[in-house]
Order: sequence, then structure tokens, then C-alpha cells
Amino acid sequence: MNILLLGPQGSGKGTQAKRISAEFGIPHIATGDMLRVAMEAETPLGLRVKPIYEAGRLVPDEIMIELIRERLEEPDAADGFVLDGFPRTTPQADALDAMLREIGRELTVVFALQVSDEICIERLLKRAREEGRPDDTPEGIRTRLELYHRETEPLVEHYRAQGHLVTIHADGTPNEVFAEIQAALEQVAVR
Repeated sequence: MNILLLGPQGSGKGTQAKRISAEFGIPHIATGDMLRVAMEAETPLGLRVKPIYEAGRLVPDEIMIELIRERLEEPDAADGFVLDGFPRTTPQADALDAMLREIGRELTVVFALQVSDEICIERLLKRAREEGRPDDTPEGIRTRLELYHRETEPLVEHYRAQGHLVTIHADGTPNEVFAEIQAALEQVAVR
């Protein structure tokens, strides 16, 4: 089962990806975490990415695709994966689609976690207080939400056109959201 999660920051992508991973025994592939691990381990890819990341620039799409491809070739991803944090733009989605075709895989389902900006802001400010996240300021959150609406939200239609999209109401509790995801996955398994 190859799953992609889309949604703004604060929609619960990471929380739900971890639950899907645990429930179905497939790896949670969070691209941000993968970059940090590669940099800390000083892998060849990590060494290429580090100066880009430290300068605050976006890692080029081709490097991200290479990183994901490497990860999908690991044995634990043979039965599926949960991808979280990529793609964020239409060119990235096209590159991901092409790479998956090259390795003979395709997305089973794309979950679009839908939640209001107000709830995202509330959740992210709470996270900032609890985890001491310096990037979760009201201004930073609003900027990231604007970027999401401009760059990433169009991917909802990209995947709807492919017939992979399932919309999830992500404004409930984590358990309510997961129950909706589980019900959708049961429907996908029947198809």
C-alpha cells in the first residue's frame, strides 16, 4: 500500500503517517527527517544537501527524488510506504510520478487532510509552546500556510485527476481522523 499525505502544516500529517505506519507495518517516509539523518550521518547525499539546507534554501527536486528513490529501495518499503512532506509543488509531483513509474510502483491512495487555517494556527502555536519550536511564530505559520495554498494545494486536483485522491476531514481529534483514514483504506483494499 503506497500512501501519500497532503495537507497544510498543523493538519496532522506526521501524526497520522506514524499511525498508518504502525498499523500497516509500512515505513513512514518524512522527507525532512530523511534530510536531517543524511546530513548527520554525512552520507554522500547528506554532504551535498548540508550547505543548501544551512543556507536556508530549498533542496533541489532532483536530490529529493533521489533520496526518496533510495529509501523506497530499502527492504522495509517493499510492501508499501507512507510519504509525508513531498511533493509540495506540481513539478515535484510530476517528478515523483515519473520516478515511481520507473521503479514499477504507483500511489495506492493520496489523502488530502483538510482543515481550516484557524485550526492549523491554533495547533502549531500549541506545538510551539509544548516543543519550543522557534519556527512556529504566528507570522511564520501564516507565511507557510500561504505558501501551502499557493504551491501545494493545487496537487489536490493533480491527484484527483489521477483517481487517487481521498479527502479526509482533519479538524477532529487524532483518533477521529485516523478512524476516517482506516475506513478509506478498507475501501481502497476492496477495489
